[in-house]
Amino acid sequence: MKDFIKYTFATVVGLFLTMAFFTIISIISLAGMIATEGMSAPIKEKSILNLDLSGVINEREEPNPLAMLMGDKAESVSLEDALLALKKAAKNKNIEGVYMQAGGLGATPAMAQELRQALVEFKKSGKWIIAYGDSYTKTDYYLSSVADTILLNPEGSVDFSGLATQLMFFKDVLDKVGVKMQVFKVGTYKSAVEPYICTEMSPANREQITSYLTSIWDNMVADVAKSRGLDATNLNAMADSLTMLTPADDIKKAGLVDKICYIDEVKAILRTKCGLDDDDDDLVFASVSDVAKSESLDDKVDNKVAVYYAYGEIVQSASSMGMSQAHQIVGKEMVKDLQDLREDDDIKAVVIRVNSPGGSAFASEQIWREVELLKAKKPVVVSMGGMAASGGYYISCAANRIFAEPTTITGSIGIFGMVPNASELMTEKIGLKFDVVKTNKMSDFGTLARPFNEAESAQLQKMIERGYDTFTRRVADGRGISQDSVKVIAEGRVWTGEQGLKLGLVDELGNLDAAVAHAAKLAEMEKYRTETYPAPANPFEQLLNQKKNGYLESSLRNIMGEGYTTYSLLRNISEQDHIQARLPYELNIR
Repeated sequence: MKDFIKYTFATVVGLFLTMAFFTIISIISLAGMIATEGMSAPIKEKSILNLDLSGVINEREEPNPLAMLMGDKAESVSLEDALLALKKAAKNKNIEGVYMQAGGLGATPAMAQELRQALVEFKKSGKWIIAYGDSYTKTDYYLSSVADTILLNPEGSVDFSGLATQLMFFKDVLDKVGVKMQVFKVGTYKSAVEPYICTEMSPANREQITSYLTSIWDNMVADVAKSRGLDATNLNAMADSLTMLTPADDIKKAGLVDKICYIDEVKAILRTKCGLDDDDDDLVFASVSDVAKSESLDDKVDNKVAVYYAYGEIVQSASSMGMSQAHQIVGKEMVKDLQDLREDDDIKAVVIRVNSPGGSAFASEQIWREVELLKAKKPVVVSMGGMAASGGYYISCAANRIFAEPTTITGSIGIFGMVPNASELMTEKIGLKFDVVKTNKMSDFGTLARPFNEAESAQLQKMIERGYDTFTRRVADGRGISQDSVKVIAEGRVWTGEQGLKLGLVDELGNLDAAVAHAAKLAEMEKYRTETYPAPANPFEQLLNQKKNGYLESSLRNIMGEGYTTYSLLRNISEQDHIQARLPYELNIR
């Protein structure tokens, strides 16, 4: 028995030491990968900047330690890195040009527009851009239209069929499971609640979607027409002809592409461009990440313009369930970050890069307050990215100046509240019974056992109206116009940056560089350097969260089967603050 205990103990200790050893090795390996991730080898001679148009454009690179550890990398393009890489590539004598390969890139119109502007700026260096695709999506082609030469596979296609927005309505699904949405809102166009209480778009919603889609498409057509030397009317005629089903030769005749060729011929064209005559000389491609991390373009000066990235849905606190993988603007964290920027004397001006559909009205108000305090001490300029709508506009309106892309989605100045009433699900579908004892009329306010009564609903509607009044007052004060004037263009209506400029919601059409230059001008600085904030999250915490998130999510999906979709919908609603300042729906432009 003693020997058994001794051997068992030795085995347990051995297993523990082995696990500890491999854990330490894994941590060291991960630390090494993270350390080398921020380093880049020198760019080789006759390199080509490879701009892969696949995956999804994010504002910044999202570190994924788990993917690094497993040798996997999610498909995504960092707009921050892409813009920086194009600036550096224009000045780097070892980079010959840019090669763009179409791959179905996912991007908001404004983010694509900003990247396209950077490509146009790159061409001023005298270097070439070549684009190739087996098939071009609308975003792929919009970006590729900048290229000196556009190449298309003989069996390939170009989708240039205009824009569409298709909304999904959940009312019938919720009715089936016994859930009804109790809705409170201000604003004719504040249609965020429609998918939960309607089965089709309201006339007001259809009106605003038609307006901003037309504005975005007109911008895209104008940009393509200018780059390709084509007439906008002819481009729209082609859009009506379903170009994605048109043979490649006819696409070439129409002027959308320059040459029909296979991938091996593309390589031959690139070799010629790089002056590589010997077949043994390999093409050298440099990734966006490598070029972005190459030598700095900034002067070594003390004065700084801080560029603070605020992107994603606005929440007051990070999700307690830890299941959301999407980046968020966490109110508590952003307030603290802006306080730090306010107290840093080396930072002379701040540019807040906003790309958000909005979210929690409470969190938006707290961030607005901190922007006001920051502006009292140093200039604050907002650069609107893909969208800065509702809560995204709330946190922007106090800035000294607001820049936006023509196709930025903005406005949506309105407030709504949405609380699910699951009493039918609980009592009739599941069969639960409830009873209550209370000391006052509304002591059981918010219970799942019943919907809101008339008095409670009236109180909630008044709260929403107070929130709307506060929101419009913040905008009026920030923009220097009357609150009544704001209410005329508010009502929850969505506008593009181009429309917002005419309405006074935006000061100037321009990209992030223009916003930074203006911030430096306000701070009266001739020489300065930029520094980006906030710092990346701790990679080890990310690793633990990703493991936990993936396990929880996959377990719930397996257990609940088909019911997981409905559960996920209800979970997202329940996790949000009940009072929201956000876009009227998930933006869906294709």
